[in-house]
Amino acid sequence: MVKQDEVKLIGVWASPYVARAMIALNLKGVEYEYLPDDLFNKSELLLKSNPVYKLVPVLIHGDKPVCESRIIVEYIDQVWASSGPSILPADPYDRATARFWAAYVDDKFFPANRVLFWGKDEKSIAEAKEQFLAALLQLEEAFVKCSKGKSFFGGDTINLVDIALGSFLSWLKAFEIITGTNFLDKTKTPRLVEWAECFRSVDAAKEVLPEAEKLVEFWKFAQAG
Repeated sequence: MVKQDEVKLIGVWASPYVARAMIALNLKGVEYEYLPDDLFNKSELLLKSNPVYKLVPVLIHGDKPVCESRIIVEYIDQVWASSGPSILPADPYDRATARFWAAYVDDKFFPANRVLFWGKDEKSIAEAKEQFLAALLQLEEAFVKCSKGKSFFGGDTINLVDIALGSFLSWLKAFEIITGTNFLDKTKTPRLVEWAECFRSVDAAKEVLPEAEKLVEFWKFAQAG
């Protein structure tokens, strides 16, 4: 009999989307069991828990699975509302703004990330790098407006946008090593560079984000497979 308060997370260590769930759980101080999976040989539990997309992360709360990283983060924020800082703003407009920019991160970063990871065509890779750079310039402007001079998109505390973008920081660094492109540049995105340093220093994220060099090795392994 599964206890209703048991929390498990199915994930892959290199996934930025899994990192989001882990950061949210850490922020809220939620104890959970991490269940590592293999996307090249998916477990029965993953296939059963997310039969539609068959992807990580999957949060299992009691016997109920919750899928998709941004949905999981919001779920964690709502279920453990009295624990830790609020991830979603209380003000309806600020909450809508946070959801907009978190969705923007996924809309721009997911396809570019996929091309840079699997791409072989030089033209496609060049276009993906330009998409990353353009998105970061847009997010630089968004950060100035959302942060109101503070350290995070959420002001003094981490919110949904911080988690959405921060989960990609290690992969951005890895792709800098792989492609020789400087994505976060002090001359073009100075506020995001400062934000990234602050985000990485937060315990909830520092314990989760993988080293860029390990991601490069993971990329090399996948390329050779």
